[in-house]
Amino acid sequence: MYQKHYGLSELPFTLTPNTSFYCDLEGHRAALEVLLTALQTGEGFIKVVGEVGTGKTLLCRKLLNELPEKYVTAYIPNPYLTPEELRAQIARELQVDISAATSQQLVTQAIQHKLMEINQRGETVIIVLDEAQALPSDSLEALRLISNLETETRKLLHIVLFGQPELDERLAERAHRQLRQRISFSYHLQAMTVHELARYISHRLHVAGYKGTPIFSGKVVSMLHQASRGIPRLVNVLCHKVLLLGYGEGVYPITAKHVKMAVADTEDATLPQAKWPWVMASAIVVGALMWVAYSQGWLDGVAA
Repeated sequence: MYQKHYGLSELPFTLTPNTSFYCDLEGHRAALEVLLTALQTGEGFIKVVGEVGTGKTLLCRKLLNELPEKYVTAYIPNPYLTPEELRAQIARELQVDISAATSQQLVTQAIQHKLMEINQRGETVIIVLDEAQALPSDSLEALRLISNLETETRKLLHIVLFGQPELDERLAERAHRQLRQRISFSYHLQAMTVHELARYISHRLHVAGYKGTPIFSGKVVSMLHQASRGIPRLVNVLCHKVLLLGYGEGVYPITAKHVKMAVADTEDATLPQAKWPWVMASAIVVGALMWVAYSQGWLDGVAA
């Protein structure tokens, strides 16, 4: 593609949540600090909510990479599971043999036995669920019941939920009030500011091997922020397209024209329509009508 044209060793704006491209934005850094602190001091559920494309999955993987060795993790990327499937998935992640379990009660007992074993080693289990808004209601309840597993002095596991705003809507339902009350820490991911976006673009280009002069001007960055609303996934899509366009034209710096073309080709990306030409046109028309009215004497007797 365009790597050679821009002197890149790899594509900088792919949609794969690659932690090597993680940019320490203020929002993501604060969320990670909340998560690590909550896991060290809190109990029960921890929740991170963010709009589509705000980097939840990347943050989730960053958390898994940053956790100290004393934590044993069970990562469930797709929680659209029945209660039975959810328990089985947790068992597999924790390497629990449930082949002889003939009932869900025995599956739960096997999981509890494993949790006790891990706890006796001085380790803590963390169940991490991405896209948690997809959990069916009965599976949410099953997750709450699993969180009840504990000793006389401490919980045997922590549960971290990453989800879209629909997760909050689900938890606001009366049926889930018990689970909602067990959420000890929560964080809401925000979109990037225009200044964060400039740093984000620069960071990803640097990680991809770019060493030249800036490709994206301040005007281009501002347009990208308007079009993407600061959502990282849309930023990646648009930046990838504008680099393709620049390569296709054999030019180096990205221009406003490239951004407009990329936006026109991207779902959910928009630029505000320029209003000044219409204002100018309206003023010219009104002025012309006033001149005609005056020349014809239509305004005679009208107070100044």
